[in-house]
Amino acid sequence: MTEHDFEEINYQKKMEEHRKKMEKRMEKRRRDRQSHILLFVLALILLLLAFVGFRFAIPYLQKRNLLTPNKESAPAWETDIQPLSSEGETGGEENSSAGSILSEKEEAMKTADLQAKQYDYDGAVTTLNALSETEDTEVSSKIAEYEEAKAKLVPVDMNNITHIFFHILIVDTDRALKDTHQGRQYNSVMTTIPEFKEVIQEMYDRGYVMVHMHDIAEMQEQADGTKKMVKKQIMLPEGKKPFIMSEDDVNYYIYMQGSGFADKMVLDENGKPKLQYTDKDGNVSVGDYDLVPILDAFVEEHPDFAYHGHKAILAFTGYNGVLGYRTDETFDPNSPALDPKNKANPNIEEDKETVKKLTQALKSDGYEFASHSWGHINFSTRSLEAIQKDTDRWERNVEPLLPDPCEILLYPFGADIGDWHPYQSGQQDGKFDLLENAGFHYFCNVDSTQVWMQYGDQFLRQGRRNIDGYRLYESYIGKADRLSDLFDVKKVFDTRRPTPINWE
Repeated sequence: MTEHDFEEINYQKKMEEHRKKMEKRMEKRRRDRQSHILLFVLALILLLLAFVGFRFAIPYLQKRNLLTPNKESAPAWETDIQPLSSEGETGGEENSSAGSILSEKEEAMKTADLQAKQYDYDGAVTTLNALSETEDTEVSSKIAEYEEAKAKLVPVDMNNITHIFFHILIVDTDRALKDTHQGRQYNSVMTTIPEFKEVIQEMYDRGYVMVHMHDIAEMQEQADGTKKMVKKQIMLPEGKKPFIMSEDDVNYYIYMQGSGFADKMVLDENGKPKLQYTDKDGNVSVGDYDLVPILDAFVEEHPDFAYHGHKAILAFTGYNGVLGYRTDETFDPNSPALDPKNKANPNIEEDKETVKKLTQALKSDGYEFASHSWGHINFSTRSLEAIQKDTDRWERNVEPLLPDPCEILLYPFGADIGDWHPYQSGQQDGKFDLLENAGFHYFCNVDSTQVWMQYGDQFLRQGRRNIDGYRLYESYIGKADRLSDLFDVKKVFDTRRPTPINWE
C-alpha cells in the first residue's frame, strides 16, 4: 500500500468523522426544534385554556359578588368589544357586556323571586320588566308565572285582622323571673324567647301573614284637598290570614339592666340589627336576643310570612331614650332639661346619630314605628294639658330619631281616650283633636277579643291581644280560651316559668 493510499484512507476517515459530527449536530438541531415547537404548542394550549376558563369564571365570580364588571377594571374584551345592535352597529353605553347582562338578570330574578314569595307580584313583574333583555324567554316565562299566581289571590276580610303584641323578650329566665315583686311582674307581662319562636312557627303553620297598619288603610288626599283615611284591600292566597304584630317599650330601660334582658340594639358587621346582651357573669355578646333579629331570621327562612316584606311595629317611649341609648334631653349635660336623678350622657349627640342609623336600618328591614307616649302615661286618666306636655316631649326627643313622621299611637296600658264610639272632633275632652294635630291617625288599645277594628274618616282603631305570661298561663291551665285561634298554647308555654302566674 502506497503513501498515497494511506493519505486517501486517512482522508476518508476524517470525512466520515466529519459526516457523523454533522449528522449529530443536525439531529440535535432537529430535536431542539421539536422541543421548541412542543413547548410553543403547550404554551398556546395553556393560554387558550386560561382564556376560556377566565371567560367562564367571570359569571361565576359576578354571581357571588366577587367580581363587578366596570369600565376601569374589566378586561379589554369586556369593554372594547361591544355587541352589535339590530342595525349592525355597536350598541354604545346602553349595551352592557355579556357578563354584566348576566349579573343584572340574575340579581333581578332573585329580587323578583323574593317579591313573589311575599305576594308582591306587581313588584316582581316590574322588576323583571326593567331588565334590558326584554325578549329573554326565561324572563317572560317568569312574568307569566307571576301573573298567573296573582290571578289566584283572593281578597281578605279587612274587618277581620287580629293584632298581637309582646314586650321585650326574656333571655335569662333565672334572672328575670325571681320571686320578687319585679320578677312577678316580668312573669305576667313578658314572653320568653322560646315562647316567641314557637308562637311565630305555629302562626306560620296556620297560614298567618304579617301586614302593616298602612296596608290596612292610609290617609289619602281627596279631590277637595282634604285628607281621609281610606280602607285598602289586601290580596292573599286562599287560606292565608293577615295579622299585625307589635312590640312595646323597645327602649331597654335602665331598671331592666342586669335582669336577663338585652342591653341595647346595635348593627352587626353586615349592617343588620342585632342585640347586645350581658350574661350573669358579665360577658358581653351580640346576637338574636329580642324580637327583631329572631323575626328577621324566621322571615329569611320563611319569606311568605311577611306580606311585601312587612314585619312588626316597634313602639317607643322616650323618657329613658330609645333602643338602649340615653338620647332623651333629661340625660343631656348641656340641656336645662337635664334631670339631676339621671346620669348625664356625654355622648348623647353620637348616640342620637347611632339611633337614627338603627331606625333607618329597621325601616329598610320592614319595620314600622309607633309612639307609646314619652312617659308611658295613661291617656284615659291624664288631663289634656298633661297629654299635650307628654306629646311635646315625644315630638322633641323621639320623633326626630325616626326616618319618617310617626302616625301610630299604641296606648300604654291599653288605656284608650274613648269608648267603643268612634272618635269625633270636639269630643273625648279634646284629646282626639290634640293627637290628630300631632299627626297620629292609627290608634291601638288592648282588647282580649280576637278582633276589634274601627274605621273613621280620620283614624283607624284596633284592639291588640297581649301574648304574655299571664295570658299564656290562663290558657295553659284551661282558665280561659283566648289564644287557640293563633296557636296551641301547650306547645308554646315555657314550663320554666314559676307558677301560678297572677296579674301584677
